[in-house]
Amino acid sequence: MRLFILLFCFLITPNFAFANEGAPEGEAKSGPLYLELTPKFIVNLNEPKKYLAISIQLLIDGHPTEAAIKKHMPVIKHELIMLFSDHSLDSVQTMEQREALRQSAIEVLHKTINKAEGRDEEPEEAAAEAHPKGDRKKDYSHLPSGGLKDVFFTEFLIQ
Repeated sequence: MRLFILLFCFLITPNFAFANEGAPEGEAKSGPLYLELTPKFIVNLNEPKKYLAISIQLLIDGHPTEAAIKKHMPVIKHELIMLFSDHSLDSVQTMEQREALRQSAIEVLHKTINKAEGRDEEPEEAAAEAHPKGDRKKDYSHLPSGGLKDVFFTEFLIQ
């Protein structure tokens, strides 16, 4: 009886091991994914002997946006370094200030990706029509950066 159970276990183990391998090779992953920008950013703040270390994860929905980000990584990193190093210690202390910095990073990423892909048009007109009041969110869905959904700071250290 023990031999039968042991043989049965060996027979069904390969089925469990390969259960997730059903997608054809080369097929793009669908749905949202996180892309870490490595290495983490360490920049001088806009005052002497003050540093900011920040790790960033991007929430991306779609393979074309992921490819554009990877293709233009040097210019993306440059623009983020310029953004972060333009701040002082006092401008990144509170949660509201850090959220404003995160929103600025999202805007910089959209503009940088779209410009690098040759589509540096602003989505102002579509957003103005959809939200005539002052509280409106820009619509990048028709641009190369449209798959960039959010930016998350996974490490934020000021020294």
